Amino acid sequence: MRSSSLLRLLLPLLLLVSLSACASSGTRHWVELAGTRYQVELATDDASRARGLMFRDQMAEDHGMLFIHDRQELQAYWMKNTRIALDILYFDAERKLVSQQRDVPPCSAGDRCPPYPSSGPAKYVLELNAGQAQKLGLQDGALLTFGPGIESN
Repeated sequence: MRSSSLLRLLLPLLLLVSLSACASSGTRHWVELAGTRYQVELATDDASRARGLMFRDQMAEDHGMLFIHDRQELQAYWMKNTRIALDILYFDAERKLVSQQRDVPPCSAGDRCPPYPSSGPAKYVLELNAGQAQKLGLQDGALLTFGPGIESN
């Protein structure tokens, strides 16, 4: 009985310590575009790419999401269940900007949300808060720099 009582008291403490250790070991990723650095979440598999920035009510101005595809091809993104307006920026395998969709509005129309396609083949897609592309004065051909820990194969 005594050991089970002790275990019940220690278990919440052990869980708290392990959760804080996981949180502190998380890798922070960044990209740089036109001299501005953005903290990014990575979407590298089908599930994370499908979820993207859905159901978010806000995103810090210096944050975004980088989608990494397995191969370079024409891409099309939509705003299904996305609550914040975004700039959708398409980059080729050399990380050159090939297409931009600026100020894309949120969409709550489910499968009736329109697609926003790239005008050229892309391997990387960067979503930033709407207005960032204009603020940076982005032109096609701009280079995206990856911080450490982002694979660019």
